[in-house]
Amino acid sequence: MNEVLKVIKSRRSVRNYLDEQISEESLNLIIEAGIYAPTAHNEQPWHFTVIQNQEMLQHINKKVRELMAKSDVEWIQRMGSNPNFQVTYNAPTLIIVSGRKDAMAWRADCAAAIQNMLIAAKSMNIGSVWLGLMRFLFQEEREFSKLGIPEGYQPYYGVALGFKANEKEQAAPERNLDVVNYIR
Repeated sequence: MNEVLKVIKSRRSVRNYLDEQISEESLNLIIEAGIYAPTAHNEQPWHFTVIQNQEMLQHINKKVRELMAKSDVEWIQRMGSNPNFQVTYNAPTLIIVSGRKDAMAWRADCAAAIQNMLIAAKSMNIGSVWLGLMRFLFQEEREFSKLGIPEGYQPYYGVALGFKANEKEQAAPERNLDVVNYIR
């Protein structure tokens, strides 16, 4: 099987990380993979905020927990009320992907960048997870300046990166293959 397809099919969301930081070289390659994602009209409307500072990571985890605990959705409220919940799963690196709000398709473009970064990380045996619950933090505009989000950009999602604490590879969940129709 093609090596790229093997990586795509074997990538899993990692939610348990070692304390060891990824190398600067690996980090730069992962970001470069994001930068090479396709974009509408080649606008490249993204900005990447890399956070490796433990104090800032703990601030983010605490703030997200506080905001989740106020949710009207019971399971989100329950997670936010758990003092042990870490939205970053204790990964040593967090990348926040933001999009330029006036770009044609910034959300799709940022999603493509995130997917490229997840696949690149897997290809280097670095664990990753797409952090959807970061959206709670991104509802607080006063947090943008703390994160260095440029004016005119909206944070979209986060990507946690680090070495996997559990090296055992999990099998892919069964996929529904009955999702295609052809018009020929």
